[in-house]
Amino acid sequence: MYKLKAADMNPQHFKMEVSDNVATITLNRPERKNPLTFESYAELRDTFHKFQYVDDVRVVVITGAGGNFCSGGDVHEIIGPLTKMTMDGLLAFTRMTGNLVKEMRTCPQPIIAAVDGVCAGAGAIISMASDMRYATPDTKTAFLFVRVGLAGCDMGACAILPRIIGHGRASELLYTGSSMSAEEGLAWGYFNGVVGKDELMARAQKMARSLADGPAFAHSMTKKCLHQEWNLTIEQALEVEAEAQAICMQTKDFTRAYNAFVAKEKPRFEGN
Repeated sequence: MYKLKAADMNPQHFKMEVSDNVATITLNRPERKNPLTFESYAELRDTFHKFQYVDDVRVVVITGAGGNFCSGGDVHEIIGPLTKMTMDGLLAFTRMTGNLVKEMRTCPQPIIAAVDGVCAGAGAIISMASDMRYATPDTKTAFLFVRVGLAGCDMGACAILPRIIGHGRASELLYTGSSMSAEEGLAWGYFNGVVGKDELMARAQKMARSLADGPAFAHSMTKKCLHQEWNLTIEQALEVEAEAQAICMQTKDFTRAYNAFVAKEKPRFEGN
C-alpha cells in the first residue's frame, strides 16, 4: 500500500510540525493576519488529501501565527485578480477552494482548529470544516462574503454552518457578514471551549493527543459516518453504522481493549 511520512512533507506556504502522531499546521503570515493565497489554498488542499496515505498522523491541529487565525483570501493576491478573471477562471478557483473543504471532511484524521483573534472569510470556513474548535475570548468569526458583494454560500457554508449552530443563526451570519463572538460561538455550539490565549494551543494539543492515543481506525470510521450520514435516513444510517461497527470489531484495538479490561489495565491502542 502507498504510504508516506507526514514528517517528511515540506509545505512551502505554511508551517507543519509532526509530534506524537499529531500534525500541527500553522498559517504563517502574521504581519497580514495569515491570509490565504492561490498557492496556499492549493497546498492546504493537497496536504489534507495526502493525510489519507500517511501512517504517522492520527490527528491534525490547525492554527494561525501571531495572535490571529486567518483573515481569509488575500485582498491583493486573490481578490484583485479575481475581478479580472473570466468565468472559466473563476469557476476553477471556486471549485479549488471547495475541494479544500472536501479534503478536510474526507481525510480520516479528526481536525481540531485552535482559533485566536481574526477568523474571517475563508479562515472562518477552515474553522467550520474542522471537527472541533477551541477559541480565545478575543476570537471574532465572520463569514463576511456579503461585505464584498458575494453570496454567503461559499465553500459549503450553507450546508455545514446551519448544522453546527442552527439555521436561523447561520442565516444571520451569512446574510449580514456580522461577527460571531467567542461567547456566542460557545453558547451556539460552534466552539468546544473558550480558553485564555496562553492556554489555547495547550488545550487543542491536549485533546489532539487524547484522540491520537485512542483507536485511530475507529476514529476515522466515526468521522466518515458523521460526514456521510447527513443525507441518509435513520434506517440507512443504522445499517451504515452496523456495518462500520462490525468492521471495527475485527480490529486488533478492539481485542486489545477487551484484554486490557479483563486485566484491569488501561488499553494501549495502536491504530489497527
